[in-house]
Amino acid sequence: MCELMGMSANVSTDICFSFAGLIKRGGETGPHKDGWGITFFEGKGVREFKDVDASATSEIARFVKDYPIKSHIVISHIRKANSGRVALENTHPFTREMWGLPWVYAHNGQLRGVKKLPLTYYRPVGTTDSEFAFCYILNKLRERFDRYPPRKNALFRAIHTLCEELRQYGVFNILFSDSKFLYCYCSTKLCHITRRSPFGVAHLRDKEVAVDFSDMAVANDVVTVIATAPLTTNEPWENLQTGELLVFQRGEVACRLLPKSVRSHASHG
Repeated sequence: MCELMGMSANVSTDICFSFAGLIKRGGETGPHKDGWGITFFEGKGVREFKDVDASATSEIARFVKDYPIKSHIVISHIRKANSGRVALENTHPFTREMWGLPWVYAHNGQLRGVKKLPLTYYRPVGTTDSEFAFCYILNKLRERFDRYPPRKNALFRAIHTLCEELRQYGVFNILFSDSKFLYCYCSTKLCHITRRSPFGVAHLRDKEVAVDFSDMAVANDVVTVIATAPLTTNEPWENLQTGELLVFQRGEVACRLLPKSVRSHASHG
C-alpha cells in the first residue's frame, strides 16, 4: 500500500525534516517506489510537485527536501501501485476546484467495486480507484451544498458520512484539504504528532537525522504532522481510531468525529 503525510500549522513553515524521512520509504526503507507527490497550500494557491520515479532516488524529491517551501497545509503521498499503471495522471495528490477553492486529496488503500458508484460533474483523469473516490466525494458535496457551507460543522459531518460510506469498499485512509482545513480520515492506519512549546529534539526513523525544533520555532508556533506510520522514534505519536475524522485548522484540532458505533458505545458506557 501507499503512505501519507500531511501538515497543519498556525504559521507558514516548511516540512523538509518530515519529508526527508518520508521519501526514504519510497524505494529505500519501504516498497512505495511507484511515484510520489506533494502539494503545498499558500493561501488559496497551491504548489504541486509530482514524479513517477521512486521518491528515494527522485531528483525532484531531493529538490523539494532541500528547498524550504513555507506553507500552512501540506499533503504528500508515496505510491505503491495497486490500482492503475505507474503514470503521472495516477500519482497523488489529486486536485480539483469546487466553490472557488482548490481541493486536494491523497488516499492510502484499495477500494474494490467503488467504480460502480455514479459520478456526475467530477470525473477522474487517471484510472485509480483513489481518484474515482475523490470525484465521488466532491460530486456528493456539490449536490448537497450549492456553495461553501457557512456552518462548518455541516461540512465536517457530510465529509465524515461519505468517508464512512467509502470505507465499506476497502481500506480508505485519506488526507483532504480545501485550503481552510486539513481533513484526516482513518480506515486502518493513520497517526499524528503536535509540536508546540516547549520544543525539543526529534529523531527521524528512516534517516539518521535529528532536529532541535527549539532552534527554529517560537513560543506560539503549533505544527501538527500526520502520517501513515510515525516518522520519528522519540515522540508520542497518537493513532487515529478506525472510522475517525480529525479536522485540523492552524495546527489545532477543530473537530473530531467518530463512527456511530463508537459514539453509541461511549454514550452508554
